[in-house]
Amino acid sequence: MRHAVIMAGGSGTRLWPLSRAGRPKQLLDIVADAAAGGAHSLLAEAWARLAAVLPAECIWVCTAARYADQLRAALPDLRADRLVLEPVARDTANAVGLTAALVADVDPDAELAVVSADHVIRPVERFAAVLGTAYEALGVRPRALVTLGIMPTAPATGFGYVRRGAPTELPGVAEAAAFREKPDLATAERYVASGEYLWNSGMFVWRAATVLDALAEHLPETARGLDRIVAAAAGPVRDAVLAEVFPTLPKISVDYAVLEPAAAEPGRVLVADLDVDWLDVGSWPALAHTLTTEGGNAVHGLSVALDAAGNIVFSDDPQHLIALVGLRDSVVVHTADVTMVCPVADAERVKQLLAAVEERFGPTYG
Repeated sequence: MRHAVIMAGGSGTRLWPLSRAGRPKQLLDIVADAAAGGAHSLLAEAWARLAAVLPAECIWVCTAARYADQLRAALPDLRADRLVLEPVARDTANAVGLTAALVADVDPDAELAVVSADHVIRPVERFAAVLGTAYEALGVRPRALVTLGIMPTAPATGFGYVRRGAPTELPGVAEAAAFREKPDLATAERYVASGEYLWNSGMFVWRAATVLDALAEHLPETARGLDRIVAAAAGPVRDAVLAEVFPTLPKISVDYAVLEPAAAEPGRVLVADLDVDWLDVGSWPALAHTLTTEGGNAVHGLSVALDAAGNIVFSDDPQHLIALVGLRDSVVVHTADVTMVCPVADAERVKQLLAAVEERFGPTYG
């Protein structure tokens, strides 16, 4: 049977001070929704995408244990036994592995898509079609690890890339020839000009058993830990083993632990072309694309701008007014306890700024 998991455990530090450790970006209503007359969360967006393809009982969510209550409230259609809670963060190899182990425990033949709660993707119908093609690829190549590759629209330096290799039996699916880390601008320009490279979306489709076998081969310590967790009876006993074992697992991404080693085996890793409007909402400039535009500024909340343009203006207090005079190309964010201002060009340094705040004030504003 086909299953999917939404990875929703990130803290979204580059969207500070809006995104906080206690309420991360995926749970915030920040995606403008004109049809509904308001906004919804990235998590709700991810759920709706999968609900167009799968029944609710086949949709899982993996998140940090501290977000459990908020997530249950945000997704009332999520089955209680489909919520996977990480006691601590141990990077994506362990989060994906834990989910795959739990899915395989209830459905040993499960085909599992891994998607993120960080994206806005349009049109949903196109996403659904390509996801279906990726599932179909497992029928042709049962041991395949399929990654979804985004058709690049610019020589972005903030994404990893995957190079297409030989075509497969399915249109739009090729063997993955190589993975490349975030490149410099000149290299990114060459990648895009070649037509051979796609952005690595961080979304995958594989059999749950296949990724568990790959972990056993390339990350045996994690595989042994997951076996211990799933061997325990579901409920309080398993929760106790999870709390004991999971924090000891080696911290590593699924790309490094599984995808890159497997890519050395010809034809093992495939890439499916995902030709959609794709926005990775990981920073204030990215979030700006989801906001309302007023007078040349991206705006959420009350604002007045006089001779000001190119700004990102965000207030989470519906009664608080942000007023700008003569300001250009800046990020202005107001929350109940923090006001942040920075040039748009320095928005990638917000994570660094948060580290400085925590060094001075501890976790109070984190």
